[in-house]
Amino acid sequence: MEKAIAQFTLEDGSSVLVEVDEPEGSAIQPVASVSTGKLVYQAQVSLEQALDRVKPVASTVLNKLRSGMTTPADEIEVTFGLKLSAEAGAIISSVGGEVTFEVKLKWNQSQTAGKSA
Repeated sequence: MEKAIAQFTLEDGSSVLVEVDEPEGSAIQPVASVSTGKLVYQAQVSLEQALDRVKPVASTVLNKLRSGMTTPADEIEVTFGLKLSAEAGAIISSVGGEVTFEVKLKWNQSQTAGKSA
């Protein structure tokens, strides 16, 4: 797929350019061209709005991992890929048609040893 540049506006009024897949269809028209020959599209949402769409997903995953565990983990790490799009903002990205969440749970040995004593 061809690459393009999306301009995401930040809350402070500045903007950031991000390489994205070129939008399909004519829903979004390019607003400029850069010296590399890539088209620049104005993103439909700010970067903050795009990331705000992902927060509920991250929160749900973390809440589900925290609840129901007989021995709660001291640390929970969830990793997933984000892809920015001029049309949709932020998308949880997939590899080979599947979305993957990598989960790491850590227990502090000294704390678990103290609980069993």
